[in-house]
Amino acid sequence: MNQLLYSLSKTTVCISLLLLLHPLAGGATTPSPQIVSFEKGFTQLFGGDSNLLRSDDDNTVHLHLNQYTGAGFRSSDMYNHGIFSAKIKLPSDYTAGIVVAFYTSNGDVFEKTHDELDFEFLGNIKGKPWRFQTNLYGNGSTSRGREERYTLWFDPSKAYHRYTIFWTSSKIIFYIDDVPIREILRNDEMGSDFPSKPMALYATIWDASNWATNGGKYKVNYKYAPFVTEMTDLVVHGCVSNPIQELLNDNCAQMDKQLETLHFNTITPKQKTAMKRFRERYMYYSYCYDTLRYPIPPPECVIDLALRQRFKETGRLKFERRHRRHTKKGSQILSSQVYEIQDQD
Repeated sequence: MNQLLYSLSKTTVCISLLLLLHPLAGGATTPSPQIVSFEKGFTQLFGGDSNLLRSDDDNTVHLHLNQYTGAGFRSSDMYNHGIFSAKIKLPSDYTAGIVVAFYTSNGDVFEKTHDELDFEFLGNIKGKPWRFQTNLYGNGSTSRGREERYTLWFDPSKAYHRYTIFWTSSKIIFYIDDVPIREILRNDEMGSDFPSKPMALYATIWDASNWATNGGKYKVNYKYAPFVTEMTDLVVHGCVSNPIQELLNDNCAQMDKQLETLHFNTITPKQKTAMKRFRERYMYYSYCYDTLRYPIPPPECVIDLALRQRFKETGRLKFERRHRRHTKKGSQILSSQVYEIQDQD
């Protein structure tokens, strides 16, 4: 991860992001993604005025969870492919049982055949790191979930970090800041399991005590409430679509081509190295290596034989305790304590 990012101001990060998102096609006059205010792009789902608080400039939203309710919002429109992004800061201290979700879905329209792309952040007991998972569903394929779980190389409660879902007709890429952490390339064998219908962007915080932390062993402790997650500088960019349309219209087909000219569509060699390093160090579950669930890996899986040896047949990382010298440089890397949680949930 480029350490320079940590020293940049909020304004500089926003400018840099918009430059990154600007189309790369020479001479093209295509609309570039822009930060969208809450009033212009979103609507409240639940929580009431006391649990969803908006900043004066309408670019930041605070979502609260207390003993009465959580909070959530969604984009006003649905999009057939696009970029969905926000800078997020998670609650700190004791966060067991909490889930903060940033995802796209059309479940409100297609109850039995919905599509979904997820970032789900899973809280933990005090002193243990946040974990998170990514997932995708296509055409209601909930029995064929494609979960991956990870830890992070930073404390997500200390500062904002940008989380991005990039979705086109041919690929899906999940980013954290400028690091791609997961890429799914569409192929014919996936069929309708690849999300293809218009989706809205959602963001929520809620009580998932029954499963989120160690299979429900640790519940939300409202002694520490309210739990607050902050989201700012939201970006939604794609073709606004009628969810019941079966075919892309000409405008959406053109937008899909435009998305393929953007920075996020091409992973550079440096980013490929960063993604590989992330997945080697911080991924502790992958459905692709879960041979109990999938004796034959799903068709989009690219099996890394060296990485495969590190996983059990359950798809979970084999427990290992790493020893490092306590150098200044080494202290900047997440230590082996993250492995202590891997066999607990």
